[in-house]
Amino acid sequence: MPQTEPQQKQQYILVFDHGTTSIRACVMNHDGKIVAIGQSNFEQVYPRPGWVEHRPNELWQLTLTVAEEALEKASASWQDIAGIGITNQRETVILWDVETGEPVYNAIVWQCRRTADFCAQLKAAGHEQRVRDKTGLVLDPYFSATKIRWLLDNVPKARDLLKQGRLRFGTVDTWILWHLSGRQLHLSDYTNASRTLLYNIHDLCWDTWLLKLFGIPEEILPQVQPSRKIYGHSDPKLTGGVRIPLASDIGDQQAALYGQKCWQPGKAKSTYGTGAFLMMHTGNKAIVSNTGMLSTIAASDDGEVAYALEGAIFIAGGAIEWLQKQMKCFTHPGEMDAMVKALSKVEQASGDTQGESQRVYFIPAFTGLGAPHWNATARGSITGLTQDTGPAHLVRGALEAMAYQTREVLEAMVADAETAKLHLNLEHLRIDGGVTRSQFLCQFLSDMLQVPILRTDDAELTAKGAAYLAGLAVGFWQSPDEIARLSESTERFSPGTLLSEPLRKQYYLGWQQAVSGLLRAN
Repeated sequence: MPQTEPQQKQQYILVFDHGTTSIRACVMNHDGKIVAIGQSNFEQVYPRPGWVEHRPNELWQLTLTVAEEALEKASASWQDIAGIGITNQRETVILWDVETGEPVYNAIVWQCRRTADFCAQLKAAGHEQRVRDKTGLVLDPYFSATKIRWLLDNVPKARDLLKQGRLRFGTVDTWILWHLSGRQLHLSDYTNASRTLLYNIHDLCWDTWLLKLFGIPEEILPQVQPSRKIYGHSDPKLTGGVRIPLASDIGDQQAALYGQKCWQPGKAKSTYGTGAFLMMHTGNKAIVSNTGMLSTIAASDDGEVAYALEGAIFIAGGAIEWLQKQMKCFTHPGEMDAMVKALSKVEQASGDTQGESQRVYFIPAFTGLGAPHWNATARGSITGLTQDTGPAHLVRGALEAMAYQTREVLEAMVADAETAKLHLNLEHLRIDGGVTRSQFLCQFLSDMLQVPILRTDDAELTAKGAAYLAGLAVGFWQSPDEIARLSESTERFSPGTLLSEPLRKQYYLGWQQAVSGLLRAN
């Protein structure tokens, strides 16, 4: 098959969205519309409690499978693709043999807590503040460095390949780009590198002191590039005989921030997937948090580096999945709002207008607590149980927990910005993610935060962010202003519908007491 460059006038951008539980290939047209999606779930591996892994070869093999599915649904071919973008679950670690392409071990997922003791040792040795100053992060198993160290310490094959100069490290984006390029490109972008605990987000380099602290050799690390750039081209053997520009690479939460068009300081979004990630753009200023927030790099190009504050909540939609699959509380998430509504009617009929006799607090710390607490050993808790507690109470508790946790994070971000003398005018919070289909969640969130919530009808904001970046890199769109003019549909939720101010204070105080009790018991 001849190997050709794509023609000048291509119809689509193709994005690979590598999430925590599924892989999507999304085909986007020039109007900014996703016209087709190919999707496949993949296996979650749990070797021990608190350990989470994926199979790297499965992640790669499904990539082309979902791409072919999406192209078929769009009645398109590889020749119609102007550029390819990649967005991915961050922090997940893969080590592989550069000669054979075989991974040395399963991918260790961002949720995995196996390195909690190592992180505690580093904290006890007094290293956390310097790590935070350089990376904007905290010492937590969430991030990549301690996972890499665990592999080097526990997988003999990794050590052997390191001695031979054949070992390579990458997060999922690096693994996919390496394969897509015909094993030519070993690179990552600023956003993913900034989540490893090894990258200096101020000097934009792999940091010598950090590499020494974690005992990780720089030669196994990828080259770091901006999120928007033509890095190279696809291997035509994989993409229908066509060399397609590989034009964006960005971590999923930064991609969602860009997809939500939050491009200026003070603009914020919260994505509710397996976890929940609230991110606020801070312009060209990296704010080192004093409240447990993360400072991270946002979508950037060669000319300008942007930063953001982020609050990472480990479990959000993951609690909904647990209630559905493990606890059998409902068969489809679309049933949740009806369950909560029916529960409220029963409580009102009994005279319990505030639901206080059945106020269940569900703290979904299945893999520890993230921001602002950063407690790796905490585990899930449900308080307020009585003999009358049923599935609807658990569902309401899980949905309300997302709002309580978001409020914790948002208040911490505002405090950090004020300390840094950066005025952030949060006019509204933009939200996305599958669980935001819940009307109850959106309204409760607005009432609890006391800010308007803008919910997009588009469930693929992460893919859109990567697509916009790739499209700008290849000239599919000429400027961000052109993208900003693309139509979008949003629904607004204003504060004050569900909760009076006294109830808002009462419910949040109950949440804080429940979390404090969990942390004391831990």
